[in-house]
Amino acid sequence: MTAVVTTKGELVVPKSVRRKAGFKTGDRVEFMISGRVINIIPKLPYADDTFSPEETALIAKARREMREGKYLTLSELEHDLAHKRPPRRHKTT
Repeated sequence: MTAVVTTKGELVVPKSVRRKAGFKTGDRVEFMISGRVINIIPKLPYADDTFSPEETALIAKARREMREGKYLTLSELEHDLAHKRPPRRHKTT
């Protein structure tokens, strides 16, 4: 199926194509461009949930440490948490 770009640069996506893709009235879409190819992707409600730069850095650091073998197994973590001593309280005078 083909469509024609108007003189205003607009492009109409045929109804049959929208129906096959599952697009409905009011849906938001994103355009991803790769060379001369345009992909139209539905903008899902949760797509705005992204990590902050700080969170992204922490995730990258954790992945790097896991690749380097710096990690605890779940059983080791549970053991450490179960045997962790509460901090000592100092007497106040």
